[in-house]
Amino acid sequence: MHTYHLGIDVAKAKLDCALLRPDGKYRNKVVENNLKGFNALTAWLKKQAATQPHVCMEATGIYWEAVAGHLAVQGMTVSVINPAQLKAFGQSRLVRTKTDKLDARLIAAFCQERSPAPWQAPSASEQALRAMVLRMDALTMRTQESNRLEVARDAIKAGIAHHIDWLDAEINTLSKMIHTHIDNDPMLKNKERLLESIPGIGERTIAALLAYYANPACFGNARQAVAYAGLDPRQHQSGSSVNGKPRLSKIGHAFLRKSLYMPAMVTLYKTDWGKRFRNRLSATGKAPKLIIGAMMRKLIHVVFGVLKSGKMFSPELHMG
Repeated sequence: MHTYHLGIDVAKAKLDCALLRPDGKYRNKVVENNLKGFNALTAWLKKQAATQPHVCMEATGIYWEAVAGHLAVQGMTVSVINPAQLKAFGQSRLVRTKTDKLDARLIAAFCQERSPAPWQAPSASEQALRAMVLRMDALTMRTQESNRLEVARDAIKAGIAHHIDWLDAEINTLSKMIHTHIDNDPMLKNKERLLESIPGIGERTIAALLAYYANPACFGNARQAVAYAGLDPRQHQSGSSVNGKPRLSKIGHAFLRKSLYMPAMVTLYKTDWGKRFRNRLSATGKAPKLIIGAMMRKLIHVVFGVLKSGKMFSPELHMG
């Protein structure tokens, strides 16, 4: 049992930390969200005689990943919780004020009361792949530059064309790096073969999925894997008068949602199993936008099942 619980409210530039001590009192600390700040946090915890606290933070964006990995390497138990859980916990405590300091304290209290499951840090190989696929995503500005070139005045056309050439070279180099990285890792290579059996997803999508879902043991089930990407449905119903349309929660990794949009479209309109899925939902009156979201969610279920079972995709299982 942990006697100290550390809640961290994560922002891009800083970490608001709240240490809940065994006597029920809090100690607060704000550090930078970088290696210097991580080391300062570790030193502060040592002064508080809390070298092995149970650490909790929310899974929002990507800014939590570096500090979670750093503290896990230090031997601390780290839990990364769904923001929806913390929101419900705060409502149950009638919390009405929201500041970074109070959010950190709420996270620490949640950690003490609920004892969430430990987070499993991705391997060094997975972390490297994540960095590469995120960098590849950043280079998608090439499309924007191409659009600008079409309407640009002569005075700036040469500069835009030069930038596009540079982007093309960077994208080509990074594609080769990702390909080589996966080929040189037997685990990733085997999982890549499994994902290649799923009609509708291509090389770049496979790299993104491997970066975040290569180890299905990090998720208790497929529903948790779906929630990680923020693709779980959110319903708003109450009595007979309130009946809102289901929507994606979007409380999860935005990059994964963006990565799955086009594969979902391709699957729905270009593959036999996707067409069958689309026709079935259309027959029940589902709107096209809702069907796309459902296919994005379905793809994660399929990916999770293929990776967990170690078996190739079977169309017969998804034709109904």
